[in-house]
Amino acid sequence: MPVVVFRIDRRSGVATYLQIVRQVEQALRMGALEEGDQLPTAAQVAATTKVNPNTTLKAYRELERAGLAEVRQGAGTFITRSLAQSGSGPDWPLRSALNEWMHQARAEGLGGPEVQELFRSSFEAAYGDGAG
Repeated sequence: MPVVVFRIDRRSGVATYLQIVRQVEQALRMGALEEGDQLPTAAQVAATTKVNPNTTLKAYRELERAGLAEVRQGAGTFITRSLAQSGSGPDWPLRSALNEWMHQARAEGLGGPEVQELFRSSFEAAYGDGAG
């Protein structure tokens, strides 16, 4: 089961492969992806986003060049290091709790869309229109 679900904005003006790279980097900064996690296959990304598999492979090669991922022939693409900050900063306890919740949701068998919907509905309940 993929840890990250890519969202492609075709109107953004940002190249699709760069959107994938940036989303992986953000997931690494937030701790949603960790060293050893496997990225979804190019075929899985194509099925969920309608992105050409070669575009995903280009993004994964870029992540590999940046030292963030490793392509293992026949096995997939794996995260090689984290961008998450160490246990410091004022938001660390909340980030840690959220990461724990994400891992628990995944262990319970929830997929990315279900987790996003749970988060969205909880966020709206707490923040209303999202204005803070």
